[in-house]
Amino acid sequence: MKMNQKLETELNENIPKHVAIIMDGNGRWAQKRFMPRVAGHKRGMEVVKTITKSASKLGVKVLTLYAFSTENWKRPQDEVSFLMKLPITFFNKFVPELIEEGVQVRVTGDIDGLPQATQDAVRKAIEDTAQGTKMILNFALNYGSRYEITKMVQSIAQAVNTKQLDVDKIDEQVIENHLQTNFLGELSNPDVLIRTSGEERISNFLLWQIAYSELVFTDTLWPDFGEKIFIEMIKEYQKRDRRFGAIKK
Repeated sequence: MKMNQKLETELNENIPKHVAIIMDGNGRWAQKRFMPRVAGHKRGMEVVKTITKSASKLGVKVLTLYAFSTENWKRPQDEVSFLMKLPITFFNKFVPELIEEGVQVRVTGDIDGLPQATQDAVRKAIEDTAQGTKMILNFALNYGSRYEITKMVQSIAQAVNTKQLDVDKIDEQVIENHLQTNFLGELSNPDVLIRTSGEERISNFLLWQIAYSELVFTDTLWPDFGEKIFIEMIKEYQKRDRRFGAIKK
């Protein structure tokens, strides 16, 4: 029996329905090997495939991956250009497997702000996998939580201004309905947020949605992250006592 199968048997039935991951450490992984940073991103793309299959096999319903933030545009132009081509390469190779696995691709973020070729690849992947019912693979692409919240406020303000919404009717559900993750419905909020590479910060990722998420950090760089470590992170999540502000009797 392989090690990951042994680890799987140690998991209880409390599999998180929504797992979010900040995939960090690609550049450092490459630099440690005296390779260009883009080599780390290329390796990281392969890890996405591994973790997607692992999450689906475990019964995760939504896997949200922080692929490119609104702040990442500040990186060197050659690196940004490479990152914009990655979705094209990834979807061209991996979509047939996603369809076979019953995985549906979705994107949270400003797709219209991406280069046209990237937009086309993303929209085609969403369309081609639309019938998948086993798991949603949700890429946070050109995403920033503060921008998302700003757009949410503007949208609600516009609804109030046009008399479509009464101020007194604004509650948490109304806010969630105006966020970019609204298409996930009751699965919008991650049960657990994992960040790789040893950094312990949120980096403008799903600030509203992770209000009660369990946070799990690992020193492992994303290109070295695999099924074994992923299962260990789920085991750590299962040790947590989630009370959502209440006291359990």
